[in-house]
Amino acid sequence: METQPISTPAKNGRHKILIVDDFDDTRHLLRTWLERKGFEVIEAQNGNEAIDQAQAQSPDLIIMDLEMPELDGLSATRKIRNELNLVGVPIVAVSAYGAEQFREPSLSAGCNEYVSTPFEPAELERLIRSYLE
Repeated sequence: METQPISTPAKNGRHKILIVDDFDDTRHLLRTWLERKGFEVIEAQNGNEAIDQAQAQSPDLIIMDLEMPELDGLSATRKIRNELNLVGVPIVAVSAYGAEQFREPSLSAGCNEYVSTPFEPAELERLIRSYLE
């Protein structure tokens, strides 16, 4: 799915990133790292919360885990794309699952990118900034 980079940061001058992951430690780690990089961060613990936060907060980019309780990341991505019509918001799937098996389903669901963990923080930052700047 092809999207245009987002050019306008949030009102406070910082881009808003939604982190969606069911593990508290993962969200905390990503939140701390992204805030140090100058981003505003909001969080969701599952796919249902992701949909609610995406609708209420209008993030500039979403980092989406795939395997979560209640509603998985692929289903949440489809709903965000189709029901909320947020086609211009980049969604980066981040998962411990191998890229070979889950890259294509992630892209087909509406994710813009798939990143396997563990990942190099500098690479993820370059990817995020490529969509936001």
